Amino acid sequence: MNILFMGTPDFAKESLQSIYDVGHKIIGVVTNPDKPKGRGMKLLASPVKEYAIEKNIQVYQPQKIRNNEEFIEKIRTLNPDIICVVAYGKILPKEILEIPKLGCINVHASLLPKYRGAAPIQWAVLNGDKKTGITTMYMDIGMDTGDMILKEEVEIGENETTGELWEKLSKIGGKLLVETLKQIENGTAPREKQGENFSLAPMLDKAMSKIDWEDKTAKEIKNLVRGLNPIMGAYSFLNNKKIKFWKVDIAKNIGFSQDNINILKNGTVVVSNQKEGLYIKTKEGILSVLEIQGENAKKMNIRDFLRGNHINEFEIFE
Repeated sequence: MNILFMGTPDFAKESLQSIYDVGHKIIGVVTNPDKPKGRGMKLLASPVKEYAIEKNIQVYQPQKIRNNEEFIEKIRTLNPDIICVVAYGKILPKEILEIPKLGCINVHASLLPKYRGAAPIQWAVLNGDKKTGITTMYMDIGMDTGDMILKEEVEIGENETTGELWEKLSKIGGKLLVETLKQIENGTAPREKQGENFSLAPMLDKAMSKIDWEDKTAKEIKNLVRGLNPIMGAYSFLNNKKIKFWKVDIAKNIGFSQDNINILKNGTVVVSNQKEGLYIKTKEGILSVLEIQGENAKKMNIRDFLRGNHINEFEIFE
């Protein structure tokens, strides 16, 4: 089969590498344009582009694909048998979906129909789910609404972050894409309708990263911290300084009676010292802070942080 691959981040690069390693003929790679990053705003290529260049695969980087007749005609000229799409970042128009004779297939990081949308891995962690997985599917004009092909389920660890789950699922995605292509080529690929019982996973909003000590439980805040690690980090203010939280846990017992805890305002520091660490009261439960980042500083484990930064007991996070 002649395969056109469309993808952008490292998650997609794993799938590209997997189909390349088993010997599939990749006639081209479509990825997002290079983006300026860092202080010098130097243009950086996507992981997918870097890999394609390394393997001498032709790369295409259109600014847009919808209403881009020149690019759509280019795909028609390439005449792919199938198009594989993995975290490309753009919705394919009907004109492209209809080009390959075997269709367009997608590697999606959830157990569809749960978490259709741009951020399925993040929302699985944010919501404290116990499991998730990868689904391969035929693409249609809807947002992740196409017929499902194969699935693989994985457990989400109690302390697993979005970054850790992202890496794990990217490898599973590559493996499942290889198997999906094999079954399509052999004419044995299943095709299952999704049904209407679905949930959405929209793009994350920076506003959600501020910790709500007043109304969120220790478990909910822990899931927020896990879900935003390493994307943006959850944050709060203490003495008008922004502090990011990268790793936290729910404290089991810190020697305080529940009556003493209950009279404190949510967000109150109940323990703060180098030996024991940092503990903060929430709406329900005590949060143990494990990894933190001060304003204009680097990430540190909490004991190193407290060695150089003083946080007083009974101070209150905003």
